Amino acid sequence: MSTRQGRIWVGIDAGKGHHWAVALDTDGETLFSTKVINDEAQILALIETARERANEIRWAVDISGRASTLLLALPVAHGQSVVYVPGRTVNRMTGAYKGEGKTDAKDARVIADQARMRPKGFAALDTPPELVTSLRGLTNYRTALIADRVRLINRLRDLLVGICPALERAFDYSAAKGPVIMLTEYQTPAALRRIGVKRLTTWLERRKVRGAADVAAKAVEAAQAQQIALPGEKRSAKLVCDLAHQLLALDERIKDNDREIRETFHTDDRAEIIESMPGMGPILGAEFIAIVGDVSGYRDAGSLASHAGLAPVARDSGRRTGNCHRPKRYNRRLRRVFYMAAQSAMMRPGPSRDYYLRKRGEGLLHTQALLSLARRRVDVLWAMLRDGRLFTSAPPVTQAA
Repeated sequence: MSTRQGRIWVGIDAGKGHHWAVALDTDGETLFSTKVINDEAQILALIETARERANEIRWAVDISGRASTLLLALPVAHGQSVVYVPGRTVNRMTGAYKGEGKTDAKDARVIADQARMRPKGFAALDTPPELVTSLRGLTNYRTALIADRVRLINRLRDLLVGICPALERAFDYSAAKGPVIMLTEYQTPAALRRIGVKRLTTWLERRKVRGAADVAAKAVEAAQAQQIALPGEKRSAKLVCDLAHQLLALDERIKDNDREIRETFHTDDRAEIIESMPGMGPILGAEFIAIVGDVSGYRDAGSLASHAGLAPVARDSGRRTGNCHRPKRYNRRLRRVFYMAAQSAMMRPGPSRDYYLRKRGEGLLHTQALLSLARRRVDVLWAMLRDGRLFTSAPPVTQAA
C-alpha cells in the first residue's frame, strides 16, 4: 500500500478530447501518470485518486480556455487550488528534462514540476462569474463573426474583379450596405446597363437603401466603362449573388449579437463607470470585463498595464541600464481594447486629445502617442473602478485628513 503524502502536485496537459495527468511528491518523484478523458466522471475519479494519495493537492494546467472549462470547474468546486502554467513556459523548460521526445506525459510532468518548484510563480485560476463567462462567449463569438465578414468581403471583391474591375473599385463593400443589396440582383455590367440609373434607383429605394440615386449612378457609370463580357462571368455572377446574401445575413447576426452584448454588459454594476470614460462604449467595455474579470485581481494599475502590453520591459545587462523594450507576452485583445478606446477618445476635444497632442509635440509618432495615451488611461480606469467613481475631466478633490 502506498504511503499517504502531505502534499502533491498534479500537472495536467489539457486537450479537447482527453488530458494527461501526472502527480509528483515533494521530492519530484512520480506517483501516478494517467490519461483522462474530458468527461465529468473520469475527472472526478482523478480527483478522488489524488485525494487518496495526499492531504493537500495543488493542481496545475497549461490551458485556461474553453477546452479546460470542465477540467477547471470540478477541482474548484471541490475546494482545490489550480494554477496556470503558460504553454510557453512548458515548451522552454522541456529541454531541461531528460530525453528529447515530446509526449503528453512528459509535458504533464513538466507542468507539475514547475508548479512544485515555483509555488508563487504562477497565477491562480478560479471559475469566473456567470456574467463574465457570458460576456466571454458573446465577445469571442463576435470576433469570429467579424472574421467571417472580412473573409466574405474579400471573396466578393475577388469575384467582382473577374467580372468588372470598375464595379469592384466603385464601392467600399465593407462600409456600405446599399451596394451589397444591389449585388443580390445585379452583378454584371450588361445587367446594370440594361436597367439604367432611373430604374435601378427606384429598385434600391424600394429596399430602403440610403443614397439610392448615388449608388445607382456609380454602378451604371462603372458598367458603362466596360462593354466586354469576361470569361466565366455568368458563374461568377451567381457566386457574387450568393455571397451578397450571406453578407447581409451575417450583418444581421452581428447586429443581434451586439445587442445581446450591450444588454448583458449593462447588467454589470461597473458598466456605468466604464462607459463614463470617453472612448469606452458597451462593446469595448464588455471585452474589457470579459478579459479582466475583477480588477481587484491586479495589484495596481501597472499590473493591469503589463497584462495589456502597455508597460515597457527592462532589458539591462552590465553597464547597460535603462534599456526598455516592448513586451512580447501580453493579452493582445486587452491591448486592442485600450488602443481603440484611446483612438476614439483622442478624436474628440478633452483631456485625452490634449495629452495626445502634447505627446505629438514632443516628437512621438502617431502610434507611439496613442500607446502613451492608452497607458495613461489604464491608470485612470483602474482608479475609477477601485473607487467606484465616474469619469470627470477635472482631477478629483482630495480631502484632507
